Amino acid sequence: QVQLVESGGGLVQAGGSLRLSCAASVRTFSMNVMGWFRQAPGKEREFVAAIRWSDGSTSYGDSVKGRFTISRDNAKNTVYLQMNSLRPDDTAVYYCAAKRGGLIYGLGPADFHSWGQGTQVTVSS
Repeated sequence: QVQLVESGGGLVQAGGSLRLSCAASVRTFSMNVMGWFRQAPGKEREFVAAIRWSDGSTSYGDSVKGRFTISRDNAKNTVYLQMNSLRPDDTAVYYCAAKRGGLIYGLGPADFHSWGQGTQVTVSS
Protein backbone atom coordinates (compact mmCIF):
# COMPACT_ATOMS: atom_id res chain seq x y z
CA GLN A 1 0.00 0.00 0.00
CA VAL A 2 1.59 3.22 -1.14
CA GLN A 3 1.76 6.11 1.29
CA LEU A 4 1.88 9.70 0.05
CA VAL A 5 3.07 12.44 2.38
CA GLU A 6 2.71 16.10 1.46
CA SER A 7 4.73 18.92 2.96
CA GLY A 8 5.57 22.55 2.29
CA GLY A 9 2.26 24.24 2.92
CA GLY A 10 1.94 27.41 4.95
CA LEU A 11 0.92 31.05 5.03
CA VAL A 12 2.17 33.39 2.32
CA GLN A 13 1.27 36.85 1.07
CA ALA A 14 -0.32 37.38 -2.29
CA GLY A 15 2.31 37.40 -5.01
CA GLY A 16 4.57 35.07 -3.06
CA SER A 17 5.71 31.53 -3.72
CA LEU A 18 5.61 28.12 -2.07
CA ARG A 19 6.90 24.70 -3.06
CA LEU A 20 4.95 21.64 -2.07
CA SER A 21 6.48 18.17 -1.93
CA CYS A 22 4.85 14.77 -2.11
CA ALA A 23 6.98 11.82 -1.05
CA ALA A 24 5.84 8.33 -2.02
CA SER A 25 6.82 5.42 0.22
CA VAL A 26 7.25 3.19 -2.82
CA ARG A 27 6.80 3.42 -6.57
CA THR A 28 4.80 0.65 -8.16
CA PHE A 29 3.22 -0.17 -11.52
CA SER A 30 0.01 1.35 -10.15
CA MET A 31 1.56 4.84 -9.96
CA ASN A 32 2.10 5.87 -13.57
CA VAL A 33 0.86 9.40 -12.97
CA MET A 34 0.97 11.68 -9.95
CA GLY A 35 -1.39 14.57 -9.48
CA TRP A 36 -2.07 17.55 -7.29
CA PHE A 37 -5.57 18.59 -6.33
CA ARG A 38 -6.88 21.29 -4.03
CA GLN A 39 -10.04 21.81 -2.06
CA ALA A 40 -11.25 25.05 -0.55
CA PRO A 41 -13.98 25.14 2.11
CA GLY A 42 -17.39 24.55 0.60
CA LYS A 43 -15.97 23.75 -2.83
CA GLU A 44 -15.33 20.59 -4.81
CA ARG A 45 -11.88 19.09 -5.10
CA GLU A 46 -10.19 20.75 -8.07
CA PHE A 47 -7.52 19.37 -10.41
CA VAL A 48 -4.30 21.39 -10.25
CA ALA A 49 -1.59 19.48 -12.12
CA ALA A 50 -0.38 16.04 -13.14
CA ILE A 51 2.89 14.47 -14.23
CA ARG A 52 3.78 11.13 -15.78
CA TRP A 53 6.70 9.41 -14.06
CA SER A 54 8.10 7.81 -17.21
CA ASP A 55 8.64 10.85 -19.42
CA GLY A 56 7.80 13.88 -17.27
CA SER A 57 4.81 14.92 -19.39
CA THR A 58 2.62 17.42 -17.54
CA SER A 59 -0.82 18.95 -17.55
CA TYR A 60 -2.37 21.82 -15.59
CA GLY A 61 -5.72 23.16 -14.54
CA ASP A 62 -6.71 26.38 -16.28
CA SER A 63 -6.61 28.43 -13.07
CA VAL A 64 -2.91 27.68 -12.42
CA LYS A 65 -1.41 27.57 -15.91
CA GLY A 66 1.63 29.82 -16.16
CA ARG A 67 1.94 30.15 -12.37
CA PHE A 68 2.41 26.59 -11.07
CA THR A 69 4.94 23.99 -12.17
CA ILE A 70 4.85 20.29 -11.37
CA SER A 71 8.05 18.25 -11.43
CA ARG A 72 9.37 14.95 -10.17
CA ASP A 73 12.54 13.42 -8.81
CA ASN A 74 12.54 9.76 -9.77
CA ALA A 75 15.43 8.88 -7.47
CA LYS A 76 13.61 10.30 -4.45
CA ASN A 77 10.10 9.11 -5.42
CA THR A 78 9.04 12.69 -4.88
CA VAL A 79 6.80 15.06 -6.80
CA TYR A 80 6.90 18.81 -6.38
CA LEU A 81 4.50 21.66 -7.02
CA GLN A 82 6.17 25.04 -7.39
CA MET A 83 3.56 27.74 -6.89
CA ASN A 84 4.38 31.29 -7.94
CA SER A 85 2.34 34.50 -8.10
CA LEU A 86 0.01 33.12 -5.46
CA ARG A 87 -3.42 34.69 -5.06
CA PRO A 88 -5.94 34.58 -2.21
CA ASP A 89 -8.15 32.27 -4.28
CA ASP A 90 -5.34 29.69 -4.27
CA THR A 91 -6.07 29.16 -0.58
CA ALA A 92 -7.02 25.52 -0.07
CA VAL A 93 -5.88 22.18 1.23
CA TYR A 94 -3.59 20.67 -1.40
CA TYR A 95 -3.57 16.92 -1.94
CA CYS A 96 -1.17 14.64 -3.74
CA ALA A 97 -2.56 11.56 -5.48
CA ALA A 98 -1.49 8.60 -7.62
CA LYS A 99 -3.20 6.85 -10.56
CA ARG A 100 -2.52 3.77 -12.64
CA GLY A 101 -3.12 4.77 -16.22
CA GLY A 102 -0.81 7.00 -18.21
CA LEU A 103 -3.41 9.56 -19.27
CA ILE A 104 -2.70 13.03 -17.93
CA TYR A 105 -5.57 15.05 -19.47
CA GLY A 106 -9.18 15.40 -18.43
CA LEU A 107 -8.46 14.09 -14.94
CA GLY A 108 -10.74 14.17 -11.92
CA PRO A 109 -10.51 12.86 -8.35
CA ALA A 110 -12.17 9.55 -9.31
CA ASP A 111 -9.21 8.71 -11.58
CA PHE A 112 -6.81 8.47 -8.61
CA HIS A 113 -6.59 5.58 -6.17
CA SER A 114 -4.20 6.81 -3.47
CA TRP A 115 -4.19 10.13 -1.64
CA GLY A 116 -2.05 11.98 0.82
CA GLN A 117 -3.39 13.62 3.95
CA GLY A 118 -3.21 17.14 2.49
CA THR A 119 -1.31 20.29 3.34
CA GLN A 120 -2.86 23.69 3.97
CA VAL A 121 -1.91 26.65 1.78
CA THR A 122 -3.18 30.05 2.86
CA VAL A 123 -2.60 33.16 0.77
CA SER A 124 -3.28 36.47 2.45
CA SER A 125 -4.23 39.61 0.56
